[in-house]
Amino acid sequence: MPVYRAPVQDSLFLLNDVLAVERYANLPGFANASPDMIEAVLTEAGKFCEEVLFPINQSGDLEGCTRHDDGSVTTPKGFKEAYKAYCDAGWTLLTQPEEFGGQALPHVVGFPVEEYRMAANQAFAMYPGLTQAAVAAILVKGSDEQKATYCPKMISGEWGGTMNLTEPHCGTDLGLIRTRAVPNGDGSYAITGTKIFISSGEHDLTENIVHLVLAKTPDAPDSVKGISLFIVPKFLVNDDGSLGDRNALQCGSIEHKMGIHANSTCVMNYDGAKGWMVGEENKGLAAMFVMMNAARLGVGIQGLGQADIAFQNAVAYAQDRRQGRALTGPQDPQEKADPLFVHPDVRRMLMDAKATVEGLRALCLWGALQVDLAHVAETEEERQRADDLVSLLTPVIKGYGTDKGYDVATNAQQVFGGHGYIEEWGMSQYVRDARITMIYEGANGVQAMDLVGRKLAQNGGRAIQAFFAVIDGECARAKDNEALADFAGRLEKANGELKAATMWFMQNGMANPNNIGAGAHHYMHIMGIVALGSMWLMMAEAAGKALAEGRGNKAFLEAKLVTARHFAERFLPDAGSLRRKIEAGSEAMMALTPEQFYAA
Repeated sequence: MPVYRAPVQDSLFLLNDVLAVERYANLPGFANASPDMIEAVLTEAGKFCEEVLFPINQSGDLEGCTRHDDGSVTTPKGFKEAYKAYCDAGWTLLTQPEEFGGQALPHVVGFPVEEYRMAANQAFAMYPGLTQAAVAAILVKGSDEQKATYCPKMISGEWGGTMNLTEPHCGTDLGLIRTRAVPNGDGSYAITGTKIFISSGEHDLTENIVHLVLAKTPDAPDSVKGISLFIVPKFLVNDDGSLGDRNALQCGSIEHKMGIHANSTCVMNYDGAKGWMVGEENKGLAAMFVMMNAARLGVGIQGLGQADIAFQNAVAYAQDRRQGRALTGPQDPQEKADPLFVHPDVRRMLMDAKATVEGLRALCLWGALQVDLAHVAETEEERQRADDLVSLLTPVIKGYGTDKGYDVATNAQQVFGGHGYIEEWGMSQYVRDARITMIYEGANGVQAMDLVGRKLAQNGGRAIQAFFAVIDGECARAKDNEALADFAGRLEKANGELKAATMWFMQNGMANPNNIGAGAHHYMHIMGIVALGSMWLMMAEAAGKALAEGRGNKAFLEAKLVTARHFAERFLPDAGSLRRKIEAGSEAMMALTPEQFYAA
């Protein structure tokens, strides 16, 4: 049966030795994030996820959510109790503002907790995760009255939150939405339309659900420039903060999905429901992007979480299951067969998984630190640099992170052989749950186009130049360390491939925009490889230093050095082949007519 152990040791290594968050103790929010406090938070979060959330993951997948005739939805057995325990323990408060009841800890402390939650039970984790993203949008774009009305109870977990973008006829192209918002004459609007794929759209975990809905006012331009954002609560809120009448909205059905069965992904019908505009009219997409960017980082963590739990179970199975003999001779002569663990191809999948999981974990935490620094760093220059870096890498964390997370999950399933295809072992759930991460919050092809089509050129290429400078600086510094020089040279070469691909886009993209579209996916993966390479260089440096000083877990630190070498040898060379694919251009890719694609 599946197992899960929260990777607290690895998280603490990253926070204390690699990122050295203690050096930011003078910044707002970091003062309370001492090493002892961080260790206590992550240890307790790990226990909660292992003991409360993980035991209902498989059962929740099998049972799923149930819609009743009145449109209400009940979550699987144990979810209400787990959610109450989650809120009672204060896990919803961790990184939220103190003025609304939060604990105001840095995001770099909150991200590991989110990872454990996602790994232990992704479907459950989406309920509070979406609420956090909705709160982020209201805090940035909402009025003072809206913040005071909704944020305290959303932050406490008493109320949930969602984002409503997609409609039956349109997904990414939000300019096509048909949902209408007609002024009621009292400052509110009547919202009418149908939204689909609404995660956590209806459930029994909270007493109210605050929907953030994209819609168009009557005279708005019929394009993305005419989209506004509205708060549409399930229950209207009285002046004293109590709940009033039920709003005119309902869950029409629960989508029948490949995975995340324990999260209620709903078709939501709005029939003149009362809503209130968030921010300016026709500026709703910018407001929703606050929520979407938070959600995209969260989805990257989902990819990491599913990869980690699949990896953990594959390692355990490979050491227990006996099959064949080692190529170098029997390892357990007293047994009829050796464990799967001795076979190089099994090791290939396990080492690739270890390098990916631990690299992504580092990148997610590094990204979380940039989110924090973008708000609280001491100088405007530092804040701008951090914001540039996290904006540039958000599509990479989401796109590359979930592509690789799914790869890890499927390879972990492969380690199990036929048992990996049988539901009771749990591996198929991790594959099914990981698959959605590549699709929602913008399919990964959209992430790649956001990266190359928008992020590279923004502000005259300031962000990508900052990224190149970070990598160049790390490589130059590491070359002086004999133990790191080989890795630094390989990373420098991979970064050179990324620079060459960037220049090729600049030279060939304007003449034929299809060249950018044809190479966007490959470019995102080169940047992902380089970004993880920089993380592994930092981890190798920190591990080597700890070993030299005689501190830490020796076996853990030595494993870091070996895994860094594996990444250098097996991942960094891929940057060159991907760059060559980009330089092939789009001519052959776009040449065939629809009729030529399938010749009967």
